[in-house]
Amino acid sequence: MPKRRSSRKPLTGRVALVAGATRGAGRGIARALGEAGAIVYCTGRSVTGKPSPYGRKETINETATMVKAAGGIAIARRVDHTSEREVGALFRRIMRTHQRLDIVVDSVAGEDPLMKQYGFLWEANLAAADAIFRQGLTSRIITAKHAARAMMPAKRGLIVEVTENDMIGGGGTPMAQAVKMAQKVLPLFWAAELAPYEIAVVAVTPGFLRSESMLEHFGVTEDSWRDAGQKDSNFLASESPLFVGRAIAALATDPKVQDRTGMLYGSWELGRDYGVTDYDGRRPDWGRHKIDFSVLPPAWIDLFRTGADLELKWLTELAARTRRFSAKIPTTSRSQQTRKTGG
Repeated sequence: MPKRRSSRKPLTGRVALVAGATRGAGRGIARALGEAGAIVYCTGRSVTGKPSPYGRKETINETATMVKAAGGIAIARRVDHTSEREVGALFRRIMRTHQRLDIVVDSVAGEDPLMKQYGFLWEANLAAADAIFRQGLTSRIITAKHAARAMMPAKRGLIVEVTENDMIGGGGTPMAQAVKMAQKVLPLFWAAELAPYEIAVVAVTPGFLRSESMLEHFGVTEDSWRDAGQKDSNFLASESPLFVGRAIAALATDPKVQDRTGMLYGSWELGRDYGVTDYDGRRPDWGRHKIDFSVLPPAWIDLFRTGADLELKWLTELAARTRRFSAKIPTTSRSQQTRKTGG
């Protein structure tokens, strides 16, 4: 298994696109790809003079500046990833300029307030349903479509869908749950479709992420983040956005990345596998963290317990059905048989 990266920049010469690089995980991923040597296109809707539609101050211009400060090459481009016209133009520009595209990471809507609302099915406010699906899901499909088209001729590439949680389930409203589940399952389907072109597709989730909005929620800064452990001890196992970025950068350097295609990973799993650390030398491991559930309402704990039990049962039955179906599939396709017989 590949271990810790050398001091040489392993992604030198490669071209990457981070969609939704304005803040949160997307910003950290852009920084990590840049420090690993990639040319990084940072896209999003928030630019200098035109801040976030939901009132955040961060911009892709700031992200590009951070990438450059870390010794990387960054290009900020305002793109609305719900617009196929704008996305198509972006990919054409990248291919004209560089004649290659190696890595596409999509973190669009990761910090969208609509994705962070919670409520039971019977409480769902459907007024924003179309906006949630367009921003959190349709945009992902548009970007992945054009990423695949750009990568297919060269028969190489990595597409990463950034999501939340390393299980099928995801918290939030029914709309947010549907989007998060799709962000995990679609890479599985796309990995099969793109396997003949040797393009790997994976889903990756950060652990407890110290995004800008999460730091504000706890009333701390990145310098004083440990103080929030007094309110929620789980926060002491949190990670900066750079950690998930470094995990993805390490994944992109793995010559055997195709062995991981279709899978869902936590940043902490990739951190273990590749020897990645956060900027402070820590290696956060949300997967091994013993969660303190006392900070949550009892109704949520009951929901998690029931949901986990049902998901295990669902996955077990689904795995058995999939094995039965797989056994029925011919080991060689009809076209392969025709080629062998010369028919």
